Amino acid sequence: MEHAPCISQIATLLADPKRSAMMWALMDGTARQSDELALLAGLSPSSANAHLGRLSSGGLLKVEERGRKRFFRLAAPEIGAAVEALASATLASLPGKVPELLKRTSPSTKVRTAPSSLLRARLCDDHLGGSLAADLYQRMLDAGWIEQLDKRVIVTHKGANQLATHGVFIQALAHSTSRVVCACPDWSERRPHLGGTLGAAVLQLFMQSGWLNLPSDTRVLQITAAGQREIDLFAKEVELEMAL
Repeated sequence: MEHAPCISQIATLLADPKRSAMMWALMDGTARQSDELALLAGLSPSSANAHLGRLSSGGLLKVEERGRKRFFRLAAPEIGAAVEALASATLASLPGKVPELLKRTSPSTKVRTAPSSLLRARLCDDHLGGSLAADLYQRMLDAGWIEQLDKRVIVTHKGANQLATHGVFIQALAHSTSRVVCACPDWSERRPHLGGTLGAAVLQLFMQSGWLNLPSDTRVLQITAAGQREIDLFAKEVELEMAL
């Protein structure tokens, strides 16, 4: 394993609850002052600066000098993806406790320390994550566009026909080596969102239609004014199918 990357340094940096709280506050890609991060993590300014210094020295954060103030942001979008993956892995590593966690946590409960923009819509690998994606998954399930069979998710004939009207063709997606559709765990929603090649195709549809934008150096997806209207119409179309 000579060429295997060493992850112990990063793991050690993220293991501290106060440092992980500050990392969560930066997950939307914005830059925040050290004083603000200290407040969010419940630290004194001096203690926060010490933790931020370690995160910066470890390559997880970059510092921006603005006059006398220092702002911190994630050094790269991949770091945010790694933190999110660890959050998902934490749930997956507790198979016996996750059902109890879900019973105690309502579907609308959010990870409060994460920025609200990150909770609404974000990149999750190559597809859409967040409350927007989780709501869409549930609507498609209720409308019969997709079905959950044990641990598998399939697209129904009805769903394939409806998606085709939007330019998403299931037969074309089936040629990929990846799964067409799966229930991807959403760490912030405690419920699944749409994964697989269908999830990626829906995200591409929304972005090509101008409904969502992805600014550089971030994983937070911005919903445009037109996008909010069109996504609402798309959701209502699915809800109408639920009534049929």
